Amino acid sequence: MNSINRRSVLLAGLGVAGAGALAACSGDSGSGSTPGLVGPSGSAVTRVEKKRSSTGKVVKRSLTAAPVRLGLGGGVMARTWAFDGRAPGKEIRLTAGDTLAAELNNQLPGRTTTSIHWHGLALRNDMDGVPPATQRAIRAGSAFTYRFIGDAPGTYFFHPHVGVQLDRGLYAPLIVEDPKEPLSYDDEWVVVLDDWLDGVTGTPDEAFAELKQGMDGMAHGGMSMKFMLMGADSEFLGGDAGDVKYPYHLVNGRVPQDPDVYTGQPGRRVRLRIINAGSDTAYRVALGGHKLAITHTDGYPVEHRRTDALLIGMGERYDVLVTLKDGVFPLVALAEGKKASAMALIRTGSGSKPSPTVRPKELDGLIMGAAQLRAADDVRLSSKKADRVHRVELTGGMGKYNWAINGKRFDMDNPDASPLRVEEGQRVRLDVVNTTDMWHPMHLHGHTYQIGSTGPRKDTTIVLPKKKVSVVFDADNPGQWLLHCHNAYHGEAGMMALVAYQS
Repeated sequence: MNSINRRSVLLAGLGVAGAGALAACSGDSGSGSTPGLVGPSGSAVTRVEKKRSSTGKVVKRSLTAAPVRLGLGGGVMARTWAFDGRAPGKEIRLTAGDTLAAELNNQLPGRTTTSIHWHGLALRNDMDGVPPATQRAIRAGSAFTYRFIGDAPGTYFFHPHVGVQLDRGLYAPLIVEDPKEPLSYDDEWVVVLDDWLDGVTGTPDEAFAELKQGMDGMAHGGMSMKFMLMGADSEFLGGDAGDVKYPYHLVNGRVPQDPDVYTGQPGRRVRLRIINAGSDTAYRVALGGHKLAITHTDGYPVEHRRTDALLIGMGERYDVLVTLKDGVFPLVALAEGKKASAMALIRTGSGSKPSPTVRPKELDGLIMGAAQLRAADDVRLSSKKADRVHRVELTGGMGKYNWAINGKRFDMDNPDASPLRVEEGQRVRLDVVNTTDMWHPMHLHGHTYQIGSTGPRKDTTIVLPKKKVSVVFDADNPGQWLLHCHNAYHGEAGMMALVAYQS
């Protein structure tokens, strides 16, 4: 069976498991009763869910969000919040068409609410984990079960969608395997990148409180800048590279002085699934002594491209293939524009451990991102005129820290006040125009869009300052979905909008 037919079977099969459990969640629908809009648990959502391909298998997981004293390696300790006492959390792995039943127990302190957003998955709207738009926030001491079919193969991850909780330890990989995988490889390694401050220099909430003062406010008030980063600059990101000072950058939860190690054999072909779970940092990633063959981005296949390094923004994922050489090699994630890096090791033979600050020459070789990629033939959208076009203007700046979309700060307590409306069955084009002086990784929930007419299929893409990126998608997943900057602090400041289906 060729790849187009294989993916069609996976995405367009019959049946749904657990409809009763999903219906029981309808009371947590948040803004679903808004007249004229499809609610998160509405009949249109149920109808589309019944069409999803299902294996009939249910994968059950229990997740507990709780405070933890976490070791980051090298004697570095951090007080943070995490799933089941570790960060990244334990990987969840499904086969396409499996139903995930994941119970989240909230054991966070005080009255802290939380949720789980299943980043990149086109799932049913009431399981998207965005309070109050798609569910009520899960109160401390309470539990909630997310139940949905994961029908699209790919590399994903999950994290909260409450405040700036993403910048703690509450994240983990989610891998949906293709039962008829077209790629040929011997092994795989999931690589999770993160920028870290929680429990070391303060908390994300403290950092956000400082950032909200803006550069203007701090200058007039004479405040010291404990968290705000100055002077971060990147040619690849069009200037200002980030807002936040991070004492550490991690690969799979480890500092470069005490790195995570993948042990393999020379000559073996390994698939790296690279996830940027950071909140304010793009990473330039390279494996010393090796070329990378990019095969997927954000879960969807691309025409294979060989590169020395790749640039990955927050929320993005890239799959690459690499044929391992003999020795010890650093996998380095350079914090783009921030004069810092993370590192892990691949060991296939004898050799000494590289310096924690090693900079492989590949980091300065050919560097690729989404703009250099094309969607694989079997997932490229057909050429079609857009039925609905929305201009999405990214506005604001560091002076007042007033990040917004179309000049309006998103109101999470009234998310459907002025949504970007679409109708089921439409081809939708979003013209994302960045009027700011900073780059923004823009993420759309519940859908995978295509960049331009032939670019890659993605759910998160970098929009450089003073540039426009046009993306198109088919409105085939009814509900109310966030479109936002995946810089955790920009999003929380207000750079969000709601893409809402009209009933």
